[in-house]
Amino acid sequence: MAALNSPRNWIRRASGRDVTVYQVTDQLTHGRTVCVPGDEIAAAVSAWLAELGTHSPLVEDLARAARAGDWAVAHALGEHLSVRVTSLTATATGRTNP
Repeated sequence: MAALNSPRNWIRRASGRDVTVYQVTDQLTHGRTVCVPGDEIAAAVSAWLAELGTHSPLVEDLARAARAGDWAVAHALGEHLSVRVTSLTATATGRTNP
């Protein structure tokens, strides 16, 4: 599964252009981390919450704030959800730049 979340896989789909990949880290489970495109942030966080038997409407707000680059809001929401989201620019060569 980690290979599916690899920034290299998103790059192949981008046809040679830069793509924003987000690193999402679960703060409750020893730093479990995935790299996903913006439209999959909510799914990743929702899956982690489901493992705990809960859900939150804040997940969509977190994803929207991260995609918009509103890092103050994304950080605040992440604190409530016990996750951290950071942006990585993945280039066509497969390198990521924080």
